[in-house]
Amino acid sequence: MQLEIVSPEKTILTGEVNSVHLPGSEGYFQVLNNHAPIVSTLKKGEILIDGVDSDVKSDVLDFSNGRASLEIKSGVVEMKKNKLIILVD
Repeated sequence: MQLEIVSPEKTILTGEVNSVHLPGSEGYFQVLNNHAPIVSTLKKGEILIDGVDSDVKSDVLDFSNGRASLEIKSGVVEMKKNKLIILVD
C-alpha cells in the first residue's frame, strides 16, 4: 500500500509499505494492504511501519529490525483506495 506521513513542518515519509500499526483514540489497530476505507483520530503513541524500503532515509523515523517507528502526540489517519495518509503532530 502507499503510505504518506505528513507533519505541519514537512512530509516525513512517502512510499510503499506492508503494514502500519497505529495508536488510535480507542486503542491500537493495524492497517494492511487493501484495507477497507477508514478515517480515525490518533492519540499519543508510536506508529510502527513494516516493509519500508531499506533505502529510505529519514531524520525523524527510527529504524530497527526491518521496521520503522515514529512517536506522535496526536493525528488523523485516512485509508482510501489503498493509500494511507497520516497527518501527525
